[in-house]
Formats: sequence, C-alpha cells, structure tokens
Amino acid sequence: MIDAYLDHLRVERRLAEHTLESYARDLRGLAEFAAGEERAIEQLDRQGLEAYVRQMMATGLSPRSVARSVAAIRGFYRFLVLDRRLDHSPADDLMPPRAWPALPKHLSMDDVDLLLSQPDVASPFGLRDRAMIELLYATGMRVSELIEVRAADLHLDQEYLTCVGKGNKERIIPIGEQAADWVRRYQRDGRPVLGARARQLRRADPHLFLNARGSGLSRVGFWQVLTAYGRKAGLRASLSPHVLRHSFATHLLERGADLRAIQMMLGHADLSTTQIYTHVIEARLRSVYERFHPRA
Repeated sequence: MIDAYLDHLRVERRLAEHTLESYARDLRGLAEFAAGEERAIEQLDRQGLEAYVRQMMATGLSPRSVARSVAAIRGFYRFLVLDRRLDHSPADDLMPPRAWPALPKHLSMDDVDLLLSQPDVASPFGLRDRAMIELLYATGMRVSELIEVRAADLHLDQEYLTCVGKGNKERIIPIGEQAADWVRRYQRDGRPVLGARARQLRRADPHLFLNARGSGLSRVGFWQVLTAYGRKAGLRASLSPHVLRHSFATHLLERGADLRAIQMMLGHADLSTTQIYTHVIEARLRSVYERFHPRA
C-alpha cells in the first residue's frame, strides 16, 4: 500500500524523487511501529497514530521533522480512503507538534564573493563549478532545478532562463550579467572538455553541467563540490545549495525587492512561504535599533 501511494505521488502529483524518498522513510517508520503493535498499517486507529507521534517526539526528532511525517501520514490515509481500502481516515485531524519558524541561514555578500573566488577557473571543472555557483546565487534555483538545466533553457543574450520546478511548473528567472558571462565561458572552454568522453562512447548528455564521465552532475555531486569550496573558504560547515538560495532571496529583499517578485523567482506556490524572509529583515532592524537608539 505504501508503494501504491508513492506511485500515486510520483505519477499524479509529480513530486520530486528526493521528496518521495522522505515520504518513503516516514511511512516505513509508521509501518515498523504498526508491526511492533502487531497490527497492519491500515488497522491503526487515531489513538495508535497519536502514540506514534509521541514516540517520534520522544526519540528527539525536531518538530519540523515530526510535522513532515504527520503530513505524509495524513496523505497516505486519504489515499487509502480514495482507493476504497478504508471507509474513513483515522488521521484526518492528526496534528503535529508546533514548529517555530526558523530563520533561514544565509551568507553575507562578502562571504558570497569569497566563495565564488575559490574555484580554479583555469581548469574545466573549476569553470563548471564557478558557473554553477554563479548561476545558483543569481537565480535562487533549487539544486534539483540547477542540475536539470539544458542549453536550450538558457537565453544568455536576454539574460534569463526557463526553469521547470515543483509540480512540473515552468517559470522564467532573470540572470545577472556576471552569471551569464561565466556560463558562456564554461560552455566555450569547459563543457566541450567534460563532454569529450561521452562523445567517444556516443552517449552525449543534454545537461549543461557534466561530471568527469560526461554525464549530468547529480545533486549529491554538486553538494559535495559546494561544501568543499565552503571549507576552503573558511565558511560555516552547514553550507549547502539551499543556503545560497536563501542568500539570493535575502539580499534581494535587503536591497528593496518586492516580496511577490521574489516569490515568482523562487517558484513558491504560496506567498506565505516567501514571507519567512521578512523575519530576517525584522531581526536585523531590531539589532540595529538596540545597538544605536539612545534609549534602547
């Protein structure tokens, strides 16, 4: 039943693979709990589900992780009802613990400049890495979107690209002049070298950013590249592609960009998701006020 639900999410909802992996982990945990209770997963009632939520909290999972698991459980039981395997869902009003909104981590503009200076652009790999980091910071794309970019998606003379995001929705994102220049340099001097091995094997890859085998670079591959440059630059250990996405949004907001425009560029379906960035500005204003106001 879990596999059927995941297939439904993959085909009907078109969820990304890493999202499906998270849902699969959450539901496997529920199945293990049900087995421990000597019950089938469809036999769990509301009381049993509440006991599972308490168990997750007792193991030290963060409120956000528990909330994600509860969302997966509610969706799973709704699916069982729609598929006529259950008459009603025991998880309809199952509530997660309250999760306080976390402020997104981001780099300062100086830190971004330091990070961008790390790749050795005399090598094809360094050119690729510089172009990827420039493009990620210039557009705020998700890493899953970045690695899927193809040459046909780029409109460098007009300084924009088209991107297919969550829910298979396409959006247009502006690209800064510097990012466009680095992508051109990579296309001219880096990608032909990286793609040579794939051409020898007659299996050319359409992705813009390639690995040493001439295939599209993976999420994990780029994550490792980025964190290595972060360590080299002396930045925080938790540097990730999402930190650059947050940095893009925060720096735009600090310079007066409209929140709804940022929402469109990030590909958020709901403005409330984008509004978390306003907390960054509010926290900074409070810090400045307390530091400089004579009666603070």
